[in-house]
Amino acid sequence: MSTLFTKIINGEIPGHFVWKDETCVGFLSIGPLSDGHTLVVPREEVDEFTDASDELVAHLTLVATKIGRTQKRVFTSQRAGLMIAGFEVPHLHVHVWPTNSLADFDLSNAADNPDPAAMDNNAEALRAGLREDGHGEFVPEA
Repeated sequence: MSTLFTKIINGEIPGHFVWKDETCVGFLSIGPLSDGHTLVVPREEVDEFTDASDELVAHLTLVATKIGRTQKRVFTSQRAGLMIAGFEVPHLHVHVWPTNSLADFDLSNAADNPDPAAMDNNAEALRAGLREDGHGEFVPEA
């Protein structure tokens, strides 16, 4: 049975994609901790990071790093947060988001119902930033 993330990857459920390559995708979280909060998700259905190959974990981390660098600039934050929790959806995903405080790492503070227009704007700002940073080949159109 497909996971929620597989359905998003396959276009069965809409998502605000900011990254697509052969191994993974990045799309905005529907429960963001801050503007631009992105999930980096492998196309392969892997339950948790300890079940993934070293190569897959390395690739996800590299993509999250690129997205995080862009988030810091685009959303004017001190740092980019990175977390692998794995309890929300049984499909490996890396949270990466702009942050200014350790308090921003608490998933219980995630937005419940983010404004759809703000999500569209955040996705477009992040896509534009990723293109500016030289990653255009991996940045999908809206």
